[in-house]
Amino acid sequence: MTTIDWKKEAESRKNELLEDLKSMLRVKSVRDESKKTTDAPLGPGPKAGLDKFLEIASRDGFATKNIDGMAGQIAFGDGDETLGILAHVDVMPAGEGWNTDPFEPVIKDGKLYARGASDDKGPSMACYYGLKIIKELNLPVSKKVAFILGTDEESSWRGMDYYFKNMPEPDFGFSPDAFFPIINGEKGNVTFDAKFDGTNGGKYELIKFNSGLRENMVPRDAEAWIKAADYKEIIKAFDEFIAENPVVGEADMRDGQLYIHMIGKAAHAQEPKRGINAGTYLARFLNQFDFENGAKDFIAFAAEKLHLDSRLKNFDMNYTDDVMGDLTMNPGLLSFETSKEGSITLNFRYPKGTDPKYIEKGLNSAADQYHVHFEMHDGGMIPHYVDEDDPLVETLLNVYREQTGEDAHGQVVGGGTYGRLMKRGVAFGAMFPGVPDTMHQPNEFIPVDDLIKAAAIYAQGIYELIK
Repeated sequence: MTTIDWKKEAESRKNELLEDLKSMLRVKSVRDESKKTTDAPLGPGPKAGLDKFLEIASRDGFATKNIDGMAGQIAFGDGDETLGILAHVDVMPAGEGWNTDPFEPVIKDGKLYARGASDDKGPSMACYYGLKIIKELNLPVSKKVAFILGTDEESSWRGMDYYFKNMPEPDFGFSPDAFFPIINGEKGNVTFDAKFDGTNGGKYELIKFNSGLRENMVPRDAEAWIKAADYKEIIKAFDEFIAENPVVGEADMRDGQLYIHMIGKAAHAQEPKRGINAGTYLARFLNQFDFENGAKDFIAFAAEKLHLDSRLKNFDMNYTDDVMGDLTMNPGLLSFETSKEGSITLNFRYPKGTDPKYIEKGLNSAADQYHVHFEMHDGGMIPHYVDEDDPLVETLLNVYREQTGEDAHGQVVGGGTYGRLMKRGVAFGAMFPGVPDTMHQPNEFIPVDDLIKAAAIYAQGIYELIK
């Protein structure tokens, strides 16, 4: 039997892979439902991303299907069982702080920079090329493959939910939307909104406060507009605060109000410690001044209860599971507008042993002190785990070990991937150990060599699962 050199096969398709990936990265596939239409239910961006990926697969001779603009499928093989590969074409908003155009891919120092390079267009394309290698080598297979494309993984997963309601569910599978060697466990995910009155009063008045792009991102930027009797006092204190803390910013007069802009560091909400939350830092700064009523409660809650408390010690809710790790919290969206309301969106990643009721009880312990009430978003996601001795996990880990020469074991993360949608579903690549995680951050990148290594791993992994 001829041994297949998977790395050689992937390397021979490097230029083609990069050109297809660049064409995907140029698509600004950010969800914008204000522009939705019948054939673009999540806006023109996700539709364009879905259309482009299906166009590439159709060009290569795969059978493709657009499921009502909500999801897409690339089909391959035949058999009684179906391997599901669940990827996504949507991306997070670019945000500020980029050194290059986030939607014009650039290769510098061996790294491909663009929004979606590592989350998830780069890994998706590497995985697609793994499947393409199997097809082009005309290898015998005994199972079907459904390569499924979601359109709003970065928000509410409606695209993939629509697919699972209207198409046959795969028997097992993986999502190329995380880290190598493998993720066989994912924490639960639930979001609460903390609500405050939009009232003011006293010596200082908070006109407006805004921070964050999505609940599953650590906010990089925060802005506030303030009225006060003495602006010089605030500006002086601001300069001192900036000098003493890991943030930068500016404070100046605009249209008779003091405008403050603070900049931290964006990061994925699955590990808030990797970011610097500009929203809670700005609240921490403002909390030294005598705001009143709803504005005071909004600022004080963010500054005293949320700031630097991703493990919820301030709520007596710090919890760790031996397998799944810590309960974590990310204040992803902070907003206040006088005469309207204040709101802070809190995203939790919770291990087994906790649940949304446990979280809600802990949050409510602060309700009276800060005159806040909490509203839970619909449902969320429960913890998900596939045993390491499951043949799916064993097979993929063995392929990774063979391809890299590294020891490898399963891991549990706070991030949520499509892998959890299948009972026997995991996340498999494409970020290698030791590579900086720039998902959801400015200057997102993926090393070009890693794309090719991943394509080889995906090709062998898929083939071992369906041969």
